[in-house]
Amino acid sequence: MVATPIGHLEDLGPRAARTLREVDVVAAEDTRVTRVLLRHAGSSARLISARAHNEAQAADEIVALLAQGRAVALVSDAGTPAISDPGARVVSAVRAAGYPVVPVPGPSALAALLSVAGLDEGAVLFEGFLPARQRARQERLAVLAGSMATAGAALVLYEAPHRIDELLADLIACFGPARRVIVGRELTKVHEEVAALALGDAPAWLDAQPHRRRGEFALAVARAPAAEIAAEPLQAAEIDPETRRLLSLLLAELPAARAARIAHAVSGVPREALYALALTLDKPR
Repeated sequence: MVATPIGHLEDLGPRAARTLREVDVVAAEDTRVTRVLLRHAGSSARLISARAHNEAQAADEIVALLAQGRAVALVSDAGTPAISDPGARVVSAVRAAGYPVVPVPGPSALAALLSVAGLDEGAVLFEGFLPARQRARQERLAVLAGSMATAGAALVLYEAPHRIDELLADLIACFGPARRVIVGRELTKVHEEVAALALGDAPAWLDAQPHRRRGEFALAVARAPAAEIAAEPLQAAEIDPETRRLLSLLLAELPAARAARIAHAVSGVPREALYALALTLDKPR
């Protein structure tokens, strides 16, 4: 399992480069991308495809190659394979067949972002990519917000450029505009940017430069201030009937995020809990 650069080719470590030269076969997420990397490393290994859509088939092929005595390296397009990228099925199949799986660590967008985030020590929840569908994404965020409140944790997400605006809108709705976020765009690449700002300021930061909606994103949502972290997150069933009625009335006129914010201001019930409840009440007709 060979970690490859997330942008800058010089981040390919000596051990990773040697491994790519020594193996017989390299299983790659996109063989066109990896062919450039192999050329940089001086590798003449045979390339095969191991994408998300053919991973089960690729796992069988890799096990067959190992049975023939071949050495195989698995890589993703960028970063560490099997972390928000294909690879886990291959690992399971290879190990089940009785062959060793060896990590060759290196670049990771998760580690790169956290190293420059400046977050206080504490728990980190790594979610990777949230669901593409809005309702599912909002519901998952509500669950994560509860986990963050319990653990006093920060949250790390990945996002594609065509969904970054939708993600930021949902993050603001869930955590409020004042919560801090560290946005990493095109990490280690030529146009790398890292910005630490309030969630409510992130859309304007994107608007300030047209190119900022291009490239891949990694985001770290800071943990809530200590005063806001409860021993246990409030569950929807624990919200008193009067507050539930208020929220229902607001939902008749407002989106879930605004309804939860107003209900929080009136009742003092944590906004994350109200937002999670609102998502269950505000079903599309």
